[in-house]
Amino acid sequence: MALGDSYTAGVFVGEPRPALGSADRDGCDRTTGAYPNLVERRLTAEPPAGRLVQLIDFSCGGATINEIASARQTPISPVQAPEDGWPSVAPQVDRTGLSASTDVVTIGVGGNSLPFGKILTSCLIAGIGQPDEATPCRDSYEAGGPFLDPESIYDKYDRVTREYAGMLRAVQEKAPNAKVITVGYPTIVPEDPTTCDRQDTTELAADLKDVGRISATHGDIAWLGEVNTHLNAIVEAITELSGGTYVDTATSSVGHDACQPRATKWVEGVCGKAGSYWPSEVAVGPLTLTCSGGNRTTLVHPNASGHANTATQVEAAVRTALTTETSQS
Repeated sequence: MALGDSYTAGVFVGEPRPALGSADRDGCDRTTGAYPNLVERRLTAEPPAGRLVQLIDFSCGGATINEIASARQTPISPVQAPEDGWPSVAPQVDRTGLSASTDVVTIGVGGNSLPFGKILTSCLIAGIGQPDEATPCRDSYEAGGPFLDPESIYDKYDRVTREYAGMLRAVQEKAPNAKVITVGYPTIVPEDPTTCDRQDTTELAADLKDVGRISATHGDIAWLGEVNTHLNAIVEAITELSGGTYVDTATSSVGHDACQPRATKWVEGVCGKAGSYWPSEVAVGPLTLTCSGGNRTTLVHPNASGHANTATQVEAAVRTALTTETSQS
């Protein structure tokens, strides 16, 4: 079973699942190039301990921690969206049908509960007119949060910790015999933030209609990396306390962040390469973010190489879980 948010679903990598035009589309933006599908194909080609593997994937772009186990979600896909919006979907633990017979559950979630997208947007706006070394976004979040997101980063960390622990308990109650594997987020910014070009929208700058080009400062880019690291640490700690297995994707993706050249990056920037079905502009609150030059609104998400790397790490964890289970039975 694969549960998770857009970093699990794939959103713009590969072909949409269900296919474009299908009556089964639910607005969750799962794709054929997402790591759960890559893992399934690899395990099918070489079954662990001779066991047949079946993937059930109801990951959904935009999902929060609570929408994994307890809350309904209203999907936000910009692709072929109904005029009146997407209907809400049940919590992922219910959609996947977790039960006592479930062997393995992978979970990749947490970013939308901060929410990281709103933090990134706040940092882009806060960087207007600021020198490279300034940290207006960090300063605001450490002091209680900006106007658009009035919650301090410390309160966010505390809340996400509680929510993640509750979510894992709910998953384990639904699937008491399953091995639970949680998946962290990849490295999204470089170790040296000064290598980011503040004018490059394929990195961490953005063009807003009627506003112009904005970007996070180098100081805040470094802080965004710290936020990502802290989120991963929360996921890892809660996973270990619950007896699960944590998959680290950050270490293996160092040097492949959003500020790297096209051939090197595993995470697209605010704008980047994506399937032709993905839009080149998207509403961000009352503003409209636009991408040019054939780029799409990738909004700092993993590309095909990023999903391939995550698949390698997750495949190893799933193989270990299934092989260990077989040897103990």
